[in-house]
Amino acid sequence: MFPKLLALFIILPLVELYVILEVGSVFGALPTVLLVVLTAVAGAFFTKLEGLRTLRRMQQQIMVGQMPAEELIDSVLICVAGVLLLTPGFLTDAFGFWILIPPTRHVFKRWLRSRFDQYLSRRTTGTIRFGGS
Repeated sequence: MFPKLLALFIILPLVELYVILEVGSVFGALPTVLLVVLTAVAGAFFTKLEGLRTLRRMQQQIMVGQMPAEELIDSVLICVAGVLLLTPGFLTDAFGFWILIPPTRHVFKRWLRSRFDQYLSRRTTGTIRFGGS
């Protein structure tokens, strides 16, 4: 777990900073800053649209008496996408937009589901004891 957190909080920001500096050296400082701000604003706008669309689908599912399981997963992923899009940087923005688009979000959900199933199968393959000792 520690190496993943190290990558998330130290390596990723350094890579993002490097990419921003490289883009800035090609296009200039002001266009680069404006592009970072533009992606954050566009990301917030599209996150809101997808969130509202998912909320409507959740309400429809509840009204017909069904559990909105897929929509709940979508809403969590949309929140993650929003955080990534508001984080300054081009790599996080690309990943955030990738999660925000419904067809690619479906691919990501399928991957998460398979990872979760693997986790559950590892956790439940141990010996089960009933009673004492």
